[in-house]
Amino acid sequence: MGTTVAFISLGCAKNLVNTEQMMALCRQAGFAVREEPDSSDVTVINTCGFIDSAKQEAIDTILSVAEQKAAGRVKKILVTGCLSQRYQKEILRELPEVDGILGTGSYGKIVEAVQEVLSGGSPFYFDSIHADIDEFDRVLTTPRYYAYLRIAEGCDNHCAYCVIPSLRGKYRSRTMEHVLSEARKLEQGGVREIIVIAQDITRYGIDLYGERKLSALLQELCRMNFHWIRLHYLYPDEITDELIDEIAKEPKILKYLDIPIQHCNDRVLSAMNRRGDKEYLLALFRKLREKIPGLVLRTSLIAGLPGEDEAAFEELCGFLQEVRIERTGVFPYSPEEGTPAALMERVDSAEAERRAELVVDVQSRIMDAYNESVQGKIREVLCTGWDGQAMRYTGRSYAESPDIDGRIYFTASRDVSEGEFVPVRITGSMDGELTGELWED
Repeated sequence: MGTTVAFISLGCAKNLVNTEQMMALCRQAGFAVREEPDSSDVTVINTCGFIDSAKQEAIDTILSVAEQKAAGRVKKILVTGCLSQRYQKEILRELPEVDGILGTGSYGKIVEAVQEVLSGGSPFYFDSIHADIDEFDRVLTTPRYYAYLRIAEGCDNHCAYCVIPSLRGKYRSRTMEHVLSEARKLEQGGVREIIVIAQDITRYGIDLYGERKLSALLQELCRMNFHWIRLHYLYPDEITDELIDEIAKEPKILKYLDIPIQHCNDRVLSAMNRRGDKEYLLALFRKLREKIPGLVLRTSLIAGLPGEDEAAFEELCGFLQEVRIERTGVFPYSPEEGTPAALMERVDSAEAERRAELVVDVQSRIMDAYNESVQGKIREVLCTGWDGQAMRYTGRSYAESPDIDGRIYFTASRDVSEGEFVPVRITGSMDGELTGELWED
């Protein structure tokens, strides 16, 4: 029996793409690849190290696999990703169960690392995080009908609270040729929904071509046989009229935009090195809603950022109620060592948690109102399977992105296949998620 390598992927979709690339490299090397660590020769844990909760999840996962190693069900453990990039020596010192680590610039060396660790070595690979993006095949781990398409790596925004540039390097766009080549493979493999991702997709192409190329890329993707094209992480000050017009006119591009703003108070935004101000954000969201009928917005907000006093916090809650953003991820501020914000004056963690919970309360009422507003409407829904407990099918419309938004539960008078697009009439809600029935004219 050959070498068996298991992979556990934590964190964001961009991390998942790296995991899928490592899986492909190992498979090409003749290793048997799986997603469960039990009975593996090597288990690779691709970690996130962005905020405290992600770091804790990574450490807990390492310790869980370490227990399997102690029981003889796993032979070796390799740790890759952002946590290893951030805490290179600490991992080996404080987690002796780990046999080797790779940084975010060394995913391409996974085969050498597996071979070295099985030979009794301790791989410690940390190549440049600013190097050109490696172009590797992938083993898709998402359901066959959707996949992520990463168009760039790294970030140049340098927000004061964020460690990503130090973990992932400067912003580097993939060439249009490489992106479209990968998209064609996904198309040929039967993928129906493509999710375009990067730390900031709106900046795509500036470093390679001297100008923004996202609109041109989307035009090419729309010529392919994808049913849905979803966009993730658009930086607000890089959204151009050309891009808005492209999204508005092209039916394949979903009217769902993920635009992380983090806050709205001018003083807080300035301290966090965010470009733009509240007036700009309000004008942007007005323009987007005017030009893109039916638009659903998603954002992320941080409560308790340095400089956020009670007035700024109340302003944030008021902003959310005014703009009525349908989907919002809310996080308490977590000071990250090595960032400028960590040295700034701020409220304590308990107060940040309290404020985050209050924002969630505001957002839940906005979501309830949104769910009420779509009652009776017919939505095109991508079926994602059958829920035996709810005794209903599950699915997503354009307004629900996988793994971060809710699902639509629906009944049907006929069998519906996973991956099938069907019309569903929305009839109610259940614990904040929509319910409906297959609509047959």
